[in-house]
Amino acid sequence: MGNGTPKQFLQLGDVPLLIHALRVFESSRTITEIVVVVPQDAVEYCQQELLPQFALSKVNTVTGGGARRQDSVWNGLQAVDERTKIVIVHDAVRPFVTGAMVEQVVESAGTHGAAIVAIPLHDTVKQAASDGMIEATLDRQRLWLAQTPQAFRIELLREAHRSSRQADVEATDDAFLVERIGHRIFIVSGSPDNIKVTRPEDLVMGEAILAAQRSRPFSD
Repeated sequence: MGNGTPKQFLQLGDVPLLIHALRVFESSRTITEIVVVVPQDAVEYCQQELLPQFALSKVNTVTGGGARRQDSVWNGLQAVDERTKIVIVHDAVRPFVTGAMVEQVVESAGTHGAAIVAIPLHDTVKQAASDGMIEATLDRQRLWLAQTPQAFRIELLREAHRSSRQADVEATDDAFLVERIGHRIFIVSGSPDNIKVTRPEDLVMGEAILAAQRSRPFSD
């Protein structure tokens, strides 16, 4: 974002992105415990200043992240209650996750072992070589854009992370690590509104989505 503030603490409608997401998990009947993973130097801020401002009774632990996304997830997994059967991973900078997504992805993970939220791809996709020349046009009817939340049987996710750590494999989402050890993953339909805020223009889009949601008589 270029302003030095970790993205999850940026304001959307006067509320940090992280809190928008946490409120959905807090209100979900499916979720019993929340582990918040933040940069190491933000743990104390979250514990003592940010989270106490909001009624988030399901937040059990705030722990520090790692150098990579998967390192942060691994750290979070160490703090999960040992009685947990299904764990759900969500990007803090996706503030428009819904309760329906949470419930559906957890239910599907219970049935299939692993499930993610994703949306179908509508644009034509080209595969290009390193010189910028097109090599192939891919079949978009079989392509999906992965989002979070992503849910897994906890031992499956732990096994996937242990394997990737041993092989020094890097991934941009947990689903890839689970795919890598040979487990199939079910897709739950997501929403174009479930954006990931990574650039300044995403905040502008987020404000528009938030305004549209607030103007509706009812929203999930």
